[in-house]
Amino acid sequence: MSLLRFTQPHKIRFSECDPAGIVFYPQYFVMFNNLLEVWFDKLTPMGYSNYIIKHRFGLPTVHLEAEFKAISRMGDEVFLELKVERIGRKSLTLLHRCIGQKGELRMSVIQTYVTTSLDTHQAIPIPDEFYYALTEHMP
Repeated sequence: MSLLRFTQPHKIRFSECDPAGIVFYPQYFVMFNNLLEVWFDKLTPMGYSNYIIKHRFGLPTVHLEAEFKAISRMGDEVFLELKVERIGRKSLTLLHRCIGQKGELRMSVIQTYVTTSLDTHQAIPIPDEFYYALTEHMP
C-alpha cells in the first residue's frame, strides 16, 4: 500500500459549519491537519505526537493555496484525501482534497510545510525516519 496518497472518510459535523449549515472554510484546514496527523501515525512507527514531543519537531505551513468548488453541508459524508506532491530535504508539499460521495471535488489545498526545530524555530532537514518512510513509498 502506498502512503503517498491517503484517504479517509469524514462526516461533516455541526461544529465545522456556519449558521447556514455549510462548512465554515477555515474548518477545512483543521480537517486536513487532523488527516495529516493520522497519515503521519500510519507512515512512521513513532507517530506524530511523539515526533513533536520527543524530538521537538515542527511542521508549520509556509505556503497555502485553496480552491473552493462546491459546498459541504452538515451531515455530508465526504472523503478527505492527502497526496504527496513534492518531498524536499527541509520541506514537503501536499495536495489535500475534500471529495463528495459521487466523486465531486468540494475543495482542494496545496500546502507546503517546512520541518523546523521547536527550540530554535529554524528550518531543519526532514528527520531521517520520516524522510525514509516518505521515499520508501515512492514509485
